[in-house]
Amino acid sequence: MADADPLLHDAADRLRLIRTPGVGPVTYRQLIRRFGTAAAALSSLPDLARRGGGRSGAPPDPRTVAQEVDRVAALGARHLFIDSPDYPRLLAELDDAPPVLTMRGVLPAADARIVAIVGARNASAAACRFARGLAHDLAAEGAIVVSGLARGIDTAAHMGAGAATIAVIAGGIDVAYPPENAALQERIATDALLIAEMPPGIEPRARHFPYRNRIIAGLAHGTVVVEAAPKSGSLITARLANEAGREVMAVPGSPLDPRAQGCNLLIREGATLVQNAADVLEQIRPLDSRLVRSPTWGFEPQPPADADDQARRGIADLLGPVPVAVDELIRQSGIAPAVVQMVLLELELAGRLERHAGGRVSIVT
Repeated sequence: MADADPLLHDAADRLRLIRTPGVGPVTYRQLIRRFGTAAAALSSLPDLARRGGGRSGAPPDPRTVAQEVDRVAALGARHLFIDSPDYPRLLAELDDAPPVLTMRGVLPAADARIVAIVGARNASAAACRFARGLAHDLAAEGAIVVSGLARGIDTAAHMGAGAATIAVIAGGIDVAYPPENAALQERIATDALLIAEMPPGIEPRARHFPYRNRIIAGLAHGTVVVEAAPKSGSLITARLANEAGREVMAVPGSPLDPRAQGCNLLIREGATLVQNAADVLEQIRPLDSRLVRSPTWGFEPQPPADADDQARRGIADLLGPVPVAVDELIRQSGIAPAVVQMVLLELELAGRLERHAGGRVSIVT
């Protein structure tokens, strides 16, 4: 009997690699670039972690991955890997783009204009009405509205956009959160597009929401914030959008309302003040195609960049509990970038390194 489709084997191996503890989006890309295939990367994990001074997390059993694949299919969903031609181009530009997404629904056209609308969960009635109307008007002009299906502004945006919406959730594709949005989540999955990064069955936790926020920001040409308190998750989304080179827009509010302070602060710091859909569409008008950056994460194997013990010590000495940019480590160490990246990869697989937004890293104490 002939062997099973090798492409299916490779997809299962990639899913095992992604679900391995300690293998995040950046590490996944580096492993595939270094070793060419997920199977080769999986076999390399113990040795790489040993060089980093620890032990690698055990990849999930192949049966566990098979169960996930079956569960996703039973839900009417599918996995979408980052090297698929269907993977959203804007999202793929992020250095920490999810290696795999779980999706229900249909992806918008590659040239669709996508706008993120985010804001406070405890938003005022006036702000919810504005967000709903803004989303409706954007959809009427052919734009797609993406948000996080949270209470308040997110819910209003999804409802206003109708079928022209994308919901990105923090838990598994089969977990409705908040519970009162279960019907809305199902409608979006049926009529529009529902996206999750976490495996099925995973309940959302506080640490998952920043990951969800980066997907929202990464999918969109621009992000509009409608009511947000200082230090809120909506401002995190706006910051991530700015770091990705996307437009950041905010709706001004009364200085007497604490829920407007975040938006007013964004405007003071340079975000575009918007009052209607025309303002938003003006900011995300199409660029000259010659100026659009294409993803450069290609998965072709690259020459080895092994580090020696001296390089490992030098980089470890520069690391501390305060996050530092990888570029700064390269500059201060004087070590070749490929070698620095390999040392960081070893440390992360050993459980000794934590990665942060903006290409920063810190040592785990």
